[in-house]
Amino acid sequence: MKKNIAIIMGGYSSEYKISLISGGVVYDFLDKEKFNAYRIHIFKDKWVYVDHNQNEFNVNRHDFTVSLDSEILKFDCVFNAIHGTPGEDGLMQAYLQLIGIPQTSCDYYQAALTFNKRDLLSVLKPYGIKSAPSYYMNLGDPINEDAIIEKVGLPCFVKANKAGSSFGISKVYKKEELLKAIENAFKEDNEILIESFLNGTEVSVGVIKYKGETKVLPITEIVSENDFFDYEAKYEGKSQEITPARITKDQEKKVTEIAKKAYEVLKMKGFSRSEFIFVDGEPFMLEMNTTPGLTTESILPQQAKIAGIPLSELFESAIWEALG
Repeated sequence: MKKNIAIIMGGYSSEYKISLISGGVVYDFLDKEKFNAYRIHIFKDKWVYVDHNQNEFNVNRHDFTVSLDSEILKFDCVFNAIHGTPGEDGLMQAYLQLIGIPQTSCDYYQAALTFNKRDLLSVLKPYGIKSAPSYYMNLGDPINEDAIIEKVGLPCFVKANKAGSSFGISKVYKKEELLKAIENAFKEDNEILIESFLNGTEVSVGVIKYKGETKVLPITEIVSENDFFDYEAKYEGKSQEITPARITKDQEKKVTEIAKKAYEVLKMKGFSRSEFIFVDGEPFMLEMNTTPGLTTESILPQQAKIAGIPLSELFESAIWEALG
C-alpha cells in the first residue's frame, strides 16, 4: 500500500511565498510510484487540500482529514515545508503530535527553541558553541543607544528574534541609524537581538538524518553582493553560494563537528541548516533553520546534490525517518 503524504506549505508569516515554492518542489520530486502526495495549503483563514485542477477541499482540523466526494482522505505522514510560523516554531509539530500523525521536521520543543535565536544560542553556549556578542530587547524596553554600542560596537546587526528569511534585519554603521533599525525589527517581532558585526567568511551547514545516521552535507559559502545576506541576496540572486565552501580543511573539520554537535545536543530530527561566520578560523553560530528552503535553488538541495543525494531520495528519506 502506498503511503498518503500531506505536504504542508504556506504558513502565516512573510515567508509563505517561498514555502509554497518549497512545497511545490517536494510535490514534484516525491516518487509517485511509492507515495500518494497531496498539497495542503495552511493559511490563517483556511487549511485546504489543493488538487490538480486547483480545486480546494477543507481540512478537518480535529483529525487532519479531508472529505472528498466519496471518501475520507487520511494521511500517514506530513511533510513539513512551512517556513516561519506555524511550521517552523513548533505549533504544527505539537498539533500533529497531539493527533498522532508523524511529520518530517524536528519535534515541537526543538522547533520553538531554534526559532528563537536568542534562546538557541544561550542553550548551545555551555557546549562550547560560540556566538557573537549580543544585546537583547523586548518591545517597550527603554532604548539606551550608548549601552547597546558599548556592548556590541559598530557596525552591528539589528534582527527580529523570531523571523526568517532575513525579514526585519538591518546593518547599522552609525549611532543615528540605530533607532530606525530597532523600529524596523520590532515590525516583525516583539523581541529583537542586536549583534556585533563579525567580519569573516559566512558558511551554511546542512545537517540531516539520512538512513538512520546524522549526516553533515557539503558546506556552502555565502558571498553576498549586498551588504549582508539579506532577503534580496537569498531569493533574488544577489548572492553567490559556493559549494563546497572555499575554506581550509581545519575550518571544514571544526564547523562540521560543531554543526553535528548542535544537531545532536538538541536531539534534532529531519533537515536543519545552520549559519556560521568564521573569525580568525573559529566558527561563530548565527542561527539554525529547521525547515530550510527546498526550492531547487535553495542551499540544502544544492548541498544534497553535491553529496550525490537526488531530491527524490532526500525527500523520501525524510518520510521514512518520520515513519521510523
